[in-house]
Amino acid sequence: MVSRDLILGPSLFIGAEQIVFVVVTRPAAVVILAAGEGKRMRSATPKVLHTVAGRSLLGHVLEAASAAEPEHVIVVVGHARELVTAHVEEIAPWALTVIQDEQRGTGHAVRVALTDLESRGISLTNGPVVVLTGDTPLLTGQTLLALLHEHESAQARATVLTAQLGDPSGYGRIVRDDSGNVASIVEHTDASNSELYINEINSGMYCFAAEDLRVALSKITTDNSQGEEYLTDVIAILRKENAVVAGSMCADAAEILGVNDRYQLAQTAAIMRDRINEKWMRDGVSILDSATTWLDVDVELEPDVTILPNSTLRGPTSIASGARIGPGTTLDSCEVGANASVIHTWAHLAVIGADSAVGPFTYLRPGTVMGTHTKAGAFVEIKNSNVGNDAKVPHLTYVGDGDIGEGSNIGASTVFVNYDGIAKHRTVVGKHVRIGSDSMLVAPVTIGDGAYTAAGSVITEDVPPGSIAIARGQQRNVLDWVLRRRPGSPAALAAIAAQKEHAAQEEK
Repeated sequence: MVSRDLILGPSLFIGAEQIVFVVVTRPAAVVILAAGEGKRMRSATPKVLHTVAGRSLLGHVLEAASAAEPEHVIVVVGHARELVTAHVEEIAPWALTVIQDEQRGTGHAVRVALTDLESRGISLTNGPVVVLTGDTPLLTGQTLLALLHEHESAQARATVLTAQLGDPSGYGRIVRDDSGNVASIVEHTDASNSELYINEINSGMYCFAAEDLRVALSKITTDNSQGEEYLTDVIAILRKENAVVAGSMCADAAEILGVNDRYQLAQTAAIMRDRINEKWMRDGVSILDSATTWLDVDVELEPDVTILPNSTLRGPTSIASGARIGPGTTLDSCEVGANASVIHTWAHLAVIGADSAVGPFTYLRPGTVMGTHTKAGAFVEIKNSNVGNDAKVPHLTYVGDGDIGEGSNIGASTVFVNYDGIAKHRTVVGKHVRIGSDSMLVAPVTIGDGAYTAAGSVITEDVPPGSIAIARGQQRNVLDWVLRRRPGSPAALAAIAAQKEHAAQEEK
């Protein structure tokens, strides 16, 4: 049995008959730096709370950190601390938040976090300390486990998460020694001509031996152009002590990309989109145009689902096998049953039963529950209503606060009149009812099982089962009204011509 201080790390070898896993020590703590203002985002929303694939930037990093099963997770907050803290409490109540009142550098942020833990009586002696940045949503738990494995196998006192970039401009370069360990981190502006050709860069994320980190943080200074305490200085201090500093290179360089402005946010979202879509396609989902299909991380899809172009699935949306979604469809926190078809539809907090057809140009609002083999057709809006099995709302209809029984049909241009100016009321349509086109059902009202309403009726009273309700004025034709009131008009001339033709037919 594996000790609770150990976790299974990434596979070292995957063969035809064997999968071998390594065991790595569970981190004593993961510190996530999320105190910055993110001025380049030009947003009232704190940078780390901007979202990619339905999850905040910080939420993605917290998810990656959870893969290592750390003893403690500490999020360092500063700018808009109330908003960030509330968000952490909502999505990761097991994480601690620590306030960095003044943003005086990454080293200072980590020191604030460790000092706060000490004040809580928490001693970090059972494993390494990992430092992550809160604006790197593409980071995966697998990469974090690989970092821990490299740190442990190299018996390093610090390990730097690195990546190789085709264009490393602006990044600190990783200079390795003859043993392959990290000799130094050289900032782009300080790099020599030969160092500028190095394409392995520092991600700004690390793994440290806890005591070495604590001691080194007490030694760093603000003797630099920015007057800040840099975490990279910890690496320099350890190297001066001839300590082993290892480097763990990401298999996918995109994982270390940070988000500093809206352009980078969009780039990151596109990479995440492609990653999510590839995963589902390899799991048996057909996505006809990956570039225009956007799926949140909480979406669940069964094999043989088909998603057509320009479709977006948000939140905890689930789609059952055989369903076809799109084109031009947005589903937010919805459930779609097997073999259903949803075309050019916007739906939020709705349930669409198996073998049902929705769209085109349909709006399903929260509380809509459609049974099996149902239909909501063109230009139909449904809200807070239940549509029974085999029932149909084919076109041009509003169903609000209603219950439609199985097998019933709602004629075109029907309106469930649910609002009296003060309160909402429900309409109940029984089983196998036929509602005539252009009917107004004024709630509260009940249409009994097997009943009909005549087209153009305004129904204000309950209709007994098996009855037909007719609620409209008797038709009255006023002869020659157009000839008298609109003489010489195109309508009058057409009427005169028709009368002459009719008279000629009568003479024959």
